[in-house]
Amino acid sequence: MACEASSITPKKIALIAHDNRKGDLLEWAKYNRNLLAQHDVYATGTTGNLLQRELAMEIIKLQSGPLGGDQQIGAKIAEGDIDFLIFFWDPLEPHPHDPDVKALLRLAVVWNIPIACNRASADFMFSSPLIFEEYHRQLPDYEEYRNRQIMGKQ
Repeated sequence: MACEASSITPKKIALIAHDNRKGDLLEWAKYNRNLLAQHDVYATGTTGNLLQRELAMEIIKLQSGPLGGDQQIGAKIAEGDIDFLIFFWDPLEPHPHDPDVKALLRLAVVWNIPIACNRASADFMFSSPLIFEEYHRQLPDYEEYRNRQIMGKQ
């Protein structure tokens, strides 16, 4: 859903797509180009190169997913440097880096990051009024987990 606002609080958005879904993500991104241009957009390698070329806008490119890009995005989520994740993944194809994909999705849930896994969910996310304003997501309290005692350790 393409829409614009005169005053927007920029978000840090990660865009990822498996090979069979890159066309879908690219089509969605072109439709939402004006809104995406108002945010900081991160992407894994190949997807980032395609987006930058087709959208003619700056994309912060990381490694290709299988070469560590999924883990780089996951690290940025854990560090609080990503506001939401749009990941058009292919549920019908096996992926050699599937453990990395699962770890990325797990981190997004652990840190309460909104995730869109297809065009419909990305459209709903981008049509939310929250896209235009500052949003303070609730962070889970992991202090008890961090301070737990491991058996046999003091």
